Amino acid sequence: MSLWRIERLGRRGDGVALGDQGRALAPLCLPGEVIEGEAVDGRIASPRILTPSADRVRPVCGHYRACGGCSLMHASDGFTTAWKRQVVETALAAQGLAAPVAGVHVSPPRSRRRAVLSGRRTKKGALVGFHARASEVIVDLTDCHVLRPQITAALPLLRRIVAAGASRGAEVTLTVIHGPAGLDVAARGGKPLDAGLFEALARLADEGDLARLDWDGQPITRRAPALPMGRAQVVPPPGAFLQATAEGEAALLAALREITPGARQIVDLFAGCGTFTLPLAEAASVHAVEGLAAPLAALDGGWRGAGGLHRVATEIRDLARRPLQPADLAAFDAIVIDPPRAGAEAQCRHIAASPVATVAFVACDPVNFARDARILAEGGLALTRLWIVDQFRWSPHVELAAEFRRNWSDPGFRGNPAG
Repeated sequence: MSLWRIERLGRRGDGVALGDQGRALAPLCLPGEVIEGEAVDGRIASPRILTPSADRVRPVCGHYRACGGCSLMHASDGFTTAWKRQVVETALAAQGLAAPVAGVHVSPPRSRRRAVLSGRRTKKGALVGFHARASEVIVDLTDCHVLRPQITAALPLLRRIVAAGASRGAEVTLTVIHGPAGLDVAARGGKPLDAGLFEALARLADEGDLARLDWDGQPITRRAPALPMGRAQVVPPPGAFLQATAEGEAALLAALREITPGARQIVDLFAGCGTFTLPLAEAASVHAVEGLAAPLAALDGGWRGAGGLHRVATEIRDLARRPLQPADLAAFDAIVIDPPRAGAEAQCRHIAASPVATVAFVACDPVNFARDARILAEGGLALTRLWIVDQFRWSPHVELAAEFRRNWSDPGFRGNPAG
């Protein structure tokens, strides 16, 4: 067996190991550890820890070594928080940028209100859980330290749903959301919904008191799974994107409010169902732009039913293909932008060319965010503060909110140089 030393963690949380064979990736390791194992195709699948790090802790979950849902449960909370902050700062430094961190939020254990689970029918019933690490195998969960207890408690019901509606050998994807009305389940990849399957699924939904069960776009139940977004109540489309934890959402929203005080006209780009639009409408008029019609319809319904909010207008627009132009953006005091993981390179070029002085940026990929931040900085928008938000506890994912301010006094301003 070869000996290796872990130099650092890669972006996905694997250890970067250095040994006589060169470099390789090793899961479930920490910097400074000495390990033993053989590398195959650049990966040490089963490293044996010879010299553990002082930051190593005992994982609290019995599924941890197999399940791919978490990859950092063997690290202390302090190490993980510092590492995620370093990931953000390193990505910015690669673009010549830096900014002070105004706050760090870590969501508590058992707080994930939205999860995408996998299900597969078996001879004896069904499996429901996350995929095993680097595998298509489904780890059948009996407990989870990430999910809200209400989702964990529903795992037996979800297995019965999969057993009733999945084809043998086919995988069903279950997007599960827990809210005040109960569980909202959207299943994709199941058998066609005939009368017999509808009756079976309706019975299971009733037994489990599901707020909503949607089967490949066809509703089984009719109860509205409304979620609070500020003062509004929003019924999102089945399987809708939401912030993973209520605590993380609150931390991001608090940052956006701190960035945009006094703004009277805000444009919210990639607005989704209104996670930020509707709370911000308590103090300003908001123009919400989103590429999909269903989330915007939910947002609009929530606004119309809330009362007491400022005006909210909606616009269906693919911002990757048709970004808002500088002249469009000039009508607003502040821009809020929450793009998908790939970022918003095209839109940021137009924001940089606009006269808008305040930008509040929410991002879930530090490298793509840093690229977009550089574009804004080169257009005269200074990156002034960061808030780091860890909603995906024990995983390598990290989110952030960032404040950009236009430096009117220096037309050649190029952003905050690192260091």
